Amino acid sequence: IFLANSGNKEITWMMLEAGAETDVVNSVGRTAAQMAAFVGQHDCVTVINNFFPRERLDYYTKPQGLDKEPKLPVKLAGPLHKIITTTNMHPVKIVLLVKENPLLAEVEALQKCYRVLDLICEKCMKQKDMNEVLAMKMHYISCIFQKCITFLKEREDKLDGFIKSLLKGRDKDGFPVYQEKLIRESIRKFPYCEATLLQQLVRSIAPVEI
Repeated sequence: IFLANSGNKEITWMMLEAGAETDVVNSVGRTAAQMAAFVGQHDCVTVINNFFPRERLDYYTKPQGLDKEPKLPVKLAGPLHKIITTTNMHPVKIVLLVKENPLLAEVEALQKCYRVLDLICEKCMKQKDMNEVLAMKMHYISCIFQKCITFLKEREDKLDGFIKSLLKGRDKDGFPVYQEKLIRESIRKFPYCEATLLQQLVRSIAPVEI
């Protein structure tokens, strides 16, 4: 908690990778992220909230139960973990991270990845200490991966076409309508209607016309 309050993002990340717990509370019942937010260290809050241990992803690289094959090939774990832990959630940034890695930028690879993301999302919502923020993030990335698949299958310009669609602004004011619709669609498809975060997002966005 003291480290998060210091504002040092790099050391905060190193501590998390070394196994520091994010849900431990101090004497007044606050977590490290809550205390960092209280003193204005928002960069540290972002690091903590976006942290996802690699071993939690590696779990899916081994066959579980009656499965003969793992849900996620080992070669995809590294590239997927890089995207999961990114703090820049702009859809173009996520598509660029997919595009820059040939292992990811294939239909079959993205299908495996988005299914694993959906499983992680479900686990985040059903675990004892529910993590709605992480669940929503996993769902959001999954939706972008699924849209990547559509462009890889249907468009000659593939992911470049997706990026162009995301960046294209409407004629009258340059507003990126396609990007806005994609984000709204991902929120609408979030499968856990009872989630407080979802309800807050809907209340904020629903009254605003595109």
